[in-house]
Amino acid sequence: MKKFIILLGARVLSLLYFLGGLSYLAAQTFYWIFIPPFKKERTFEQCKKVGVDSLAIVSLIAFFIGIIMALQTAYQMQKLGSEMYIASIVALSMVREFGPVITALIVAGRVGASITAEIGSMQVTEQIDALQTLATNPVKYLVVPRFLALAIMAPILTLYSNIIGIFGGYLICVYKLGVSSGLYRHITFSALVYKDLFTGLIKALSFGMIIALVSCYEGFNVEGGAEGVGKATARAVVTMFILIIAFDCLFTALFYFIFP
Repeated sequence: MKKFIILLGARVLSLLYFLGGLSYLAAQTFYWIFIPPFKKERTFEQCKKVGVDSLAIVSLIAFFIGIIMALQTAYQMQKLGSEMYIASIVALSMVREFGPVITALIVAGRVGASITAEIGSMQVTEQIDALQTLATNPVKYLVVPRFLALAIMAPILTLYSNIIGIFGGYLICVYKLGVSSGLYRHITFSALVYKDLFTGLIKALSFGMIIALVSCYEGFNVEGGAEGVGKATARAVVTMFILIIAFDCLFTALFYFIFP
């Protein structure tokens, strides 16, 4: 019992230390965003890594998710003769949930892990100490461009993912289930409202910020050489996944149940 209490206390302290460090990094990041000089080139470079380089995998996964959702829904809808309503189910599911969440998980696994490994390698090779010696703030130089890139590109990738997923459902409904193209488009746009779109984009923006802050925080706190970089990268990915799902649950409750 004593060992359990000690272990529990250590876990709680570790969690509080993590939350405190993450909050401090977030405060520093928001401060340095508005302090010149503004290095737009570094932000554009990170936008390319986050957005353009992720288009292929986001397209592939969103397309297959749209197809899977249409096929799974069709299994039940065909029994009721309601195949035309598959369009609204696919559209709402993609825009509200699957678009923001799946895109965020992809970006976290691909970009977030890369950021942690990159900054972690700089930490163990003392390059971050060298930046401070040259009077360059590491948060301004390393975190701000990545934070802005993820905050900008996550909603854009989510919009793109929504379109590709709905298109996947369109192919199944039109060419497999015999729903007319015009009817599919009409039901899709009739089902969606601006609230659905904006809630999905707010989720995506929040997820992008979470990915940037967690990946940079874990990178700055790497210890133990190359092995430490690997552990920090794995820890960052797990933490990002948990926070993305937790915040998705929170936002869903806020937008659709507490403040409908």
